Amino acid sequence: MTLSTEPDTGLPLDMTIFGGMGDLAMRKLLPALYMAYLHGNLPGSTRIISTGRQDYDRQAYLAYVQEHSRDFIALDNFNEKTWDGFLQLLEYVRLDVQAAPDFGALAQASRAGAQRVFYLSTAPSLFTTICEKLAAAGLVDAKARVVLEKPLGTDLATAIEINEAVGKHFEESQIYRIDHYLGKETVQNLMVLRFGNSILEPLWRAPNISSVQITVAEEVGVGSRAGFYDGAGAMRDMVQNHLLQLLCIVAMEPPTSLNADAVRDEKLKVLRSLRRFSLADIARDTVRGQYTRGASGNQEVPGYHEEKNVPADSKTETFVALRTFIDTWRWSKVPFYLRTGKRMTRRSSKIVVEFTNPPFPLFPDAPGGVANRLVIELQPEEAIKLQLMAKQPGSGMQMQQVALNLDLQSAFQQRRAEAYERLLIDVVRGRLTHFMRRDELEAAWEWADPIIEGWGTLGEKPHAYAAGSWGPAESFALLARDGFHWVE
Repeated sequence: MTLSTEPDTGLPLDMTIFGGMGDLAMRKLLPALYMAYLHGNLPGSTRIISTGRQDYDRQAYLAYVQEHSRDFIALDNFNEKTWDGFLQLLEYVRLDVQAAPDFGALAQASRAGAQRVFYLSTAPSLFTTICEKLAAAGLVDAKARVVLEKPLGTDLATAIEINEAVGKHFEESQIYRIDHYLGKETVQNLMVLRFGNSILEPLWRAPNISSVQITVAEEVGVGSRAGFYDGAGAMRDMVQNHLLQLLCIVAMEPPTSLNADAVRDEKLKVLRSLRRFSLADIARDTVRGQYTRGASGNQEVPGYHEEKNVPADSKTETFVALRTFIDTWRWSKVPFYLRTGKRMTRRSSKIVVEFTNPPFPLFPDAPGGVANRLVIELQPEEAIKLQLMAKQPGSGMQMQQVALNLDLQSAFQQRRAEAYERLLIDVVRGRLTHFMRRDELEAAWEWADPIIEGWGTLGEKPHAYAAGSWGPAESFALLARDGFHWVE
């Protein structure tokens, strides 16, 4: 899917970033907005207002941006004149979210009649306070939009609390719950792959598909996020949002249109069809792991317990693998294997759709257990590979697996926007398709909560795995008992 060339509405845009001095703003948001500005995808009259508690004036803030954000723009996209023009859009307002008078200063900095977008790049515990004070300062009107950065709650109860608090001041159509995975080109291409190709649709179901794997592997450890991460773990940080969103797109039924609610209705049906786990299911079909000292990038790296701000007795999982089922006619008895972890062998996000072997072994010398696979690579490469069997040259009928490879980066000459750039443009243009609706979020927590609670009841420590590996051995056994293996 390419970026829309829709004209802007003519309204001036005031985008306010709460947490505007933070890591996310510097590494992702401002570079993404620069790219949108570079390519003419921001309204002509745009201002970007960053807030923070630091007692900076505008010049001190611009110097901070120059030092901390500029290096996250690729050299081939950087233009000094354009950068200087982008800096002219930036404003800074000193603001303590607990202090109501500070919101008065923000109101003074905002333009009457502007399209206001509030990006809440803060801890979720501050969302309620920020929305209340924005409303009290008269900054929320029918045109305003609010972007909520994950994590949205730590369980179903806290997610409902946040949703209700934000919903007091913003209509559901004004709320953009962002998951940057939904902005990735290859993820959005899944919709076209599935519903734009008639060759695949008749096969996209049981019994033609034998299993589906979804992997999101990270090479990095927890780093500076240890304080947050130890209270969350891989299930809350990755599975409940990123992996479930990928699962929904793979498994959803065709929507009636590309209207935002039509697409999200089908994703919601998948979440509500996910089989719930009993305690016995949790013990059998889930694996928790925690990395220990090992090697990554040819360097020795510490184990999780050796990371700064991690308690020595922490049972927080840095790895999760699980087997689940979607109880619908299309997916009856097809296992979905989800896996995510930190400090794994390499950074890799992929979806593997494994098709059922032919019913009769006409070629008895063929490699066992593998017929055809569709491998959708999301990162670091973006590619779609269809693995087929072909005859090896020579006499006899020896077979070998070969791949039909669509390299998306070389197949299209157009520039491919990064996820945050694409999603920020969607917010500005009022497109909700690639953002989570309230009932989606809560359905995801309804499925995830019993698993987290079950782990607490079982009281088992996560399985150890060496940094730089593909996770604990138990995750391989999870698939092996069904006759499958993780596709690396």
